[in-house]
Amino acid sequence: MTDHLKMHSLNKIDENISKIARIFPNCVTEAKDENGELTHKIDFDMLKQELSHSLVEGREERYQFTWPDKKQAILTANAPINKTLRPCREESVNFDETENLYIEGDNLEVLKLLQETYLGKIKMIYIDPPYNTGNDFVYEDDFSQDTADYIANSGQTDEEGNRLVANTESNGRFHTDWLNMIYPRLKIARDLLSDDGVIFISIGQDEIENMIKLCDEVFSHDNKCGIISRLMKSGGAKGTFFSPNIEYIVVYAKNISLAKSFREPISEEIIKKLYTSIETQGERKGQKYRPFGLYQSSLDARPNQRYFIQCPDGTLVIPPGKTLPKEKIDGAGVKPDDNDGCWRWSRERYIEERKKGNIEFKESKGVLIDSEGKPARWNIYTKIWLDDRQEEGMTPVDLITKWENRQSKKELTELKIPFDFAKPTDLIKYLITISQENDSIILDFFSGSATTAHAVMQLNAEDGGNRKFIMVQLPEPCDEKSEAYKAGYKNICEIGKERIRRAGRKIAESTIQMGGGMENSLFENSLTTSAKTPLGVSNPCDNKKLDIGFRVLKCDTSNMEDVYYTPDHIDTNDLFKNNIKSDRTAEDLLFQVMLDLGIMLSSKIQTKHIDGKTVYCVEGNYLMACFDDTVDEATITEIAKEKPYYFVMRDPANSKDGDSLITNFEQIFTTYSPETVRKIL
Repeated sequence: MTDHLKMHSLNKIDENISKIARIFPNCVTEAKDENGELTHKIDFDMLKQELSHSLVEGREERYQFTWPDKKQAILTANAPINKTLRPCREESVNFDETENLYIEGDNLEVLKLLQETYLGKIKMIYIDPPYNTGNDFVYEDDFSQDTADYIANSGQTDEEGNRLVANTESNGRFHTDWLNMIYPRLKIARDLLSDDGVIFISIGQDEIENMIKLCDEVFSHDNKCGIISRLMKSGGAKGTFFSPNIEYIVVYAKNISLAKSFREPISEEIIKKLYTSIETQGERKGQKYRPFGLYQSSLDARPNQRYFIQCPDGTLVIPPGKTLPKEKIDGAGVKPDDNDGCWRWSRERYIEERKKGNIEFKESKGVLIDSEGKPARWNIYTKIWLDDRQEEGMTPVDLITKWENRQSKKELTELKIPFDFAKPTDLIKYLITISQENDSIILDFFSGSATTAHAVMQLNAEDGGNRKFIMVQLPEPCDEKSEAYKAGYKNICEIGKERIRRAGRKIAESTIQMGGGMENSLFENSLTTSAKTPLGVSNPCDNKKLDIGFRVLKCDTSNMEDVYYTPDHIDTNDLFKNNIKSDRTAEDLLFQVMLDLGIMLSSKIQTKHIDGKTVYCVEGNYLMACFDDTVDEATITEIAKEKPYYFVMRDPANSKDGDSLITNFEQIFTTYSPETVRKIL
């Protein structure tokens, strides 16, 4: 179709609305223009809220999805927090080599901490949040505070340290509390997704409508990939009118025009049913193919795709219709009427494919017509090769009937992990396979028993991929009456970490059996929390190291004393008071610096000893940091000669000779590495 020239300059208003829609899709809404036509307009009240540190009031009739405390939920999502992530080597597996992360803490706070470092870096998010059935829990976020109070009190818990509260159907804010819990988390999650990233959200029928409305607002309706119906179980007797057997997976892209098209392998069932022909000659001899008619009645009339084709006996055939080309052989064809049939290909494409041996003639009367307009005795087929289609894959359907929940029960029983309601590993593997390349970062911030981590490791072992996972889970206490508690697990994080350890060991041992050449002694103590757990094994798929480790990080209050954030209120008697909390280690400081500088938390970390001081080197010399109490000029000189991109040290102003050391510090770097970005704590 030929479009009319605009014949006018760029509409800056429309362009600006588009820009705002990309950054804040929830601020663009439907409204009527002066002609009564629906158009897209800016919801300025919502935009003000996104850019405000306090609650914005505003009333205007419009199409929108709202609920009590929605604006305060936005305020909560946008408010900063004084928190950090502290490394825990003793609970990690292969801390120094792994690229996987397991983060303990409130997922809203953790997402905030990750949003700078992992902004636009996550290719896939899968979450299985509370379904709000009336029997589960939601996070208790305080929406009554202003920004300053929220920063001061972020992470507060009840007397028992709980951040989860029961959300029963008798609660007058039943849906409101659930919406206020999930909304800010989705808003931050969107920012973490790469431009071609996608999010999969498992949800039940209790909140499916609200989840779709939320995602339409956060990700934009235009970025909806689809809603998958999933068979979670067969049969059952629960329910008043129907026994629930179906749940859903809501799928949205960050930018659907950039997202990779979903593809899955062709099933054996389809191969047996459709790919029944075998080539008997030529380069593709022995390969399976599917004959597919060159003429399809569903095709629209196309000017260059109605022409005669000569059959093996010399007769000419053409799709049914009244319009016939004047030139019988090798003619240019004819412009068809609306009721005329057409070939799938142009003449040029047909000739090219015939030379390749991709055309097949079969006697089949009644489909095509001859040059006299009578039924022809031939039909013409193209050869769709199985090998080619397997490479391309096929578009998945939006109904999943495999992998019922009972499969996950079996998996966890085999690992001796007590946990209910986990998703099957094969389901998560399937979602990863249809949507992602083999080197993606995959985030799950309602990780539960860490099914997603298990799926990532298993899939990497099967296809040689290098996918990385980030699991986030609140250390929710286990019920003292539960099997998990009786087995020694105090909270869900302990269950998730142990599952990854055990699953990793099992995957590694299976890989050894397939590839050989690795002693089982590498896996000694792999079921414990020791850092001596398996380091990784050779992968028979591509001889790369299989990463079955994970680096444990725990969300905690800032490493810095209050005086660090409010220097104007320093008591002159405490002029040289340490601005770092006494219980924090140098490695704690390193990870807070990495967060602050936007350096991946899975980055390789090495230590050097320079002039008696411990120096951390992250990703080679990209970041060098020394947190010793006193760093002299000799140490700084040696570090400067390494020419790091970043250098970080403790603030020498806290020492008696601080001023002179800062002056010399600057002079040394100016001499040896002026490009280095210097920071002090």
